[in-house]
Amino acid sequence: MVGVRESALNTALWVLLAMGMALLKSLRAEWVHGIHGMEDLLAFASGTGWGHMLDGVGDYEQALRIYRKEMATQFLAGYFLEESLSIDNIFVMILIFTSFGIPKEYYHRVLFWGILGAIVMRFLFVFGLGALVHQFSWVLAVFGVFLVFSGLRMFKRKEENIDTASHPVVRFCTKYFRATPRIDGHKFFCRIEGRMYMTPLFITLLVIEFTDVIFAVDSIPAVFAVTNDTYIVFFSNILAVMGLRSLFFLLSDISDRFWLLQYGLGVLLTFIGAKMVLHEFTDFDITALQSLLIILSILVCSMVLSLLIKKPTRKENAA
Repeated sequence: MVGVRESALNTALWVLLAMGMALLKSLRAEWVHGIHGMEDLLAFASGTGWGHMLDGVGDYEQALRIYRKEMATQFLAGYFLEESLSIDNIFVMILIFTSFGIPKEYYHRVLFWGILGAIVMRFLFVFGLGALVHQFSWVLAVFGVFLVFSGLRMFKRKEENIDTASHPVVRFCTKYFRATPRIDGHKFFCRIEGRMYMTPLFITLLVIEFTDVIFAVDSIPAVFAVTNDTYIVFFSNILAVMGLRSLFFLLSDISDRFWLLQYGLGVLLTFIGAKMVLHEFTDFDITALQSLLIILSILVCSMVLSLLIKKPTRKENAA
């Protein structure tokens, strides 16, 4: 089990790495897209939706500064959006570990392989969706409707233990493979009477991977609402996901304190989804900087209010 101090240090290092990436983009963003002159820059900007920012700018150095600032802002907006949604992912993972009765000393192993799998799946999802969005821009409006639905649904979601017996992953594993309810140390598989069996640790890993796919359906399209640059979407996602394990151990013991964060994320998803739909059918649009400020405001307000307002007990809710 990773301690709070080590988790806080590792989380800070991942955040600093993300800030370093943003700084690099603000200084040398042209390295990513192979821009060597004004012609390259205008050709790139014309396909991004913010090419109007360079209207009337004839000086390459000035245009380059605008481009670098926009790329850095889009990256930060995407990163903090993904980091915010990752916090909700952490709360669900805590419920998964609790529901499956996994001892805390095995969390680290499950999360390591779970995050490794999430990186591979998100790579495929980001670049697959990126290709689809660049071919059919209206796809984002479809995801926007889905995000609005997901955001509104978060207001009704209750924090309850997961019914492990009826979970689709568990039913699939127990139907088609041999599985044992007995935990055998840190092993994902064990031998019983010469036969190989899945342990609860491996099934928990599969459930976490399954859950991450569901979260990716929300989070990745949401980042595409901030930027249509596939590389920014990918790296903002990956940096947030790679810091997820440290953030999990940091928040696992204090998750109840941020009880309003669920509603804040619901507001955030609803806002992002509405933005995607309105952008497709109207002239409504907001800049990456405005998106960044809104994301940070919702995140900070929901966390601060969680500390200031006492969480109602079940008796108070029933009354």
